[in-house]
Amino acid sequence: MSFRISPLWWPFLAAASPLAAPFLFGKNRRYSANLIKVAARNQDRLKQADPLPLPELDFLELTVLVEEKTEDGFLGDAGVSYLFQTDRGALLFDVGFGPERPALAHNAAKLQFNMDQVDALAISHLHPDHMGGLKASRTKQVHLPGELGQPNGKPCFLPDCAEAEGFECIRVDGPRLLAAGIATTGPLARSLFFMGLTEEQALVANVRNKGLVVITGCGHPTIELIIQMVRRISDKPIHVIGGGLHFPVTGGRGNRLGIQFQTLVGTGKPAWQKITDDDLSGTITALNGIQPKKVFLSAHDSCDHSLIRMQQELDAETKVFKAGQTYRFGEVGPQTAH
Repeated sequence: MSFRISPLWWPFLAAASPLAAPFLFGKNRRYSANLIKVAARNQDRLKQADPLPLPELDFLELTVLVEEKTEDGFLGDAGVSYLFQTDRGALLFDVGFGPERPALAHNAAKLQFNMDQVDALAISHLHPDHMGGLKASRTKQVHLPGELGQPNGKPCFLPDCAEAEGFECIRVDGPRLLAAGIATTGPLARSLFFMGLTEEQALVANVRNKGLVVITGCGHPTIELIIQMVRRISDKPIHVIGGGLHFPVTGGRGNRLGIQFQTLVGTGKPAWQKITDDDLSGTITALNGIQPKKVFLSAHDSCDHSLIRMQQELDAETKVFKAGQTYRFGEVGPQTAH
């Protein structure tokens, strides 16, 4: 049996219960209030969203800089950083744990990537594994490894209030085009028990003769809600869905000190409720209803059990993103992943 908190902690938790109980009670009150706020906010956003004139891209290439799974010679981490390159430019999506861990700097050097090669940065949401580490999340300040070079005033598109030194910070408040012909869904909210009200944006691109490519960071708002917003933006068929879906059903990534943090802090449930196979089954059914041609899963926030189930049960061709790999969509030659 896998415990979300090691039994070694149980005596300490029992001793701390006079303090822990009021703390959890307060968290639950805020969590419950945010559930109501989030539902209303997201519905308003869906109602207000208008179709976007998404440009037809000749191709889109997605290079994985940071992920849990890797190609040989690359460092894995329970975070995300994806590089998008199109015939209209380039966009960096998320920066993993930034300078706090070696994966981004190491993998970027191996791929000969630096900030000179992109037009903008977009951050999916303000969690440590996406905006540059624990300090970045605490201070609401995006952190990049110095090895990536200087941003020189390039735009940084954010779903909530934060800063990013050296960038022109732009807070996104709804669906819009960003850079390289790629659009955002705009922020969609989720009430998380420990982390509070979390705003997250996903990316959308329209590839000629293929359809829409939709990429998430963690998928906290749920893929069902994200696709609802995508449908408001465009009626093009969905060719690809990729990125994080947050299904640590049997265990989390990046566990520390005997605590499976991902199973406690990012599921959208109270701390005493686990995310389950039934929850995963609901998302599998929803994805099959959407009928994408391809699904690319992120292992950074989903356990191997969940990844295997989705690979077996999704109707779409399904693969797992790996750091060091480039995935190509569109008419760009014989190596294109159609």
